[in-house]
Amino acid sequence: MEIIKPRTLSGFMELLPAQQTYFSAMIQKLRESFALYGFTPLDTPLMEAAEILLAKGGGETEKQIYRVQKGDADLALRYELTASLAKYVAMYHGRLTFPFRRYEIGKVYRGERAQRGRFREFYQADIDVIGDGSLDVINDAEIPSVIYRCFTSLGLKKFVIRINNRKLLSGFFELTGVGEKSVDVMRAVDKLDKIGEEKLSAMLMEDLGLTQQQVTSILDFVTYKGDPFDVINKHRGGNELFDLGADEVETVSRHISGFGVPEENFKIDLSIARGLDYYTGTVYETRLTDHPEVGSVCGGGRYDNLAGYYTDRKLPGVGISLGLTRLFYILQEQELLNSEAPSAPADVLIIPMTDDLSHAVALATSMRGEGLRVQIHSEGKKFKMKLSYADKLNIPFVVFLGEDEIKSGLITVKDMAEGSQTTASAGILTAGLAEKVKLLRDKAPIKEK
Repeated sequence: MEIIKPRTLSGFMELLPAQQTYFSAMIQKLRESFALYGFTPLDTPLMEAAEILLAKGGGETEKQIYRVQKGDADLALRYELTASLAKYVAMYHGRLTFPFRRYEIGKVYRGERAQRGRFREFYQADIDVIGDGSLDVINDAEIPSVIYRCFTSLGLKKFVIRINNRKLLSGFFELTGVGEKSVDVMRAVDKLDKIGEEKLSAMLMEDLGLTQQQVTSILDFVTYKGDPFDVINKHRGGNELFDLGADEVETVSRHISGFGVPEENFKIDLSIARGLDYYTGTVYETRLTDHPEVGSVCGGGRYDNLAGYYTDRKLPGVGISLGLTRLFYILQEQELLNSEAPSAPADVLIIPMTDDLSHAVALATSMRGEGLRVQIHSEGKKFKMKLSYADKLNIPFVVFLGEDEIKSGLITVKDMAEGSQTTASAGILTAGLAEKVKLLRDKAPIKEK
């Protein structure tokens, strides 16, 4: 039989056990953070009817989507979680309670060219609040608090949540006389961080036909360096849409500190536009302060009609999406994974020193009952190799169970980090280990330098 060389497809992330433990810990921290804000977990199918996923996407989406033909069925792998949420809310509207708050963490697929930090298969972590007919803007102010909680629970502190409002931008473009080109101008402004002011100016004039005066006005507005409300208030009263956006920005800004987000972790940034057309109000982008080259690692915003392609009901919402695989890749590349956080598959390794394994089995069962993760090393290996096994897997504690321990009703525990050994009753040491393990588990998976 010919041996096939094992390989992983380009654009698909596959981790070794220790890294997978860090990644799983990140997911668990996010779940805990989402739960604190009353979001319910949701799990939608990886595959949908192609027409469901393509309804709001169009050309670019169709190029990136993975489609599967099976008999008469035209199927597709989801490329984001939002389209599946829209279908879900439209389908189960009568059985849901609104505002509907959900989170979902799952894999999505995009058939784009794989490159550094960009994947074809990756995890997204999404939260959304969906209203029935209307949704108060106070929800827009709470979303940054969820972002802040998530990032700090992961161990990240050096980040800024940048906030703007699409109504504000659209209204300003109308004031500038380019309202009919608002969508195209919005898409161009969204590229400001990547291409710079000079190239943006050229794009606005050469590609969109704006005048030098219009371009200057737009750049002066979106790149304003002072208090953003100074320039916002300067233009109040000239456009109804602008004024509505200004009121929403002011409301979000007023409440965000009350929701527990420190001033150093958020700012009103008038250049944030978000490229997707379905955003209609507040928009967010979160960036790592020490790694501006990475760009946005978490983004989202307000949309007035989530499920318009699937129902006539107006279902406004607000939410964000965190590219978890990409964030993990960046953190790993920057060596920011916390070496002090537990990466082992077990908390305790029991090494039986006798042929009779019944005492080791009973001890493992007892320890697991106290919440400890326990392995028994029963293989016919030398003692040093068994210790080496624990060391390679970073298992923090090893229990020796020999004839002396069995006769005395005691156990011996070795702390692998300190090198110290303690002999005492199983009950006392199990309680002590549980306390130490809890402290280890509380360590964030990320440690900033």
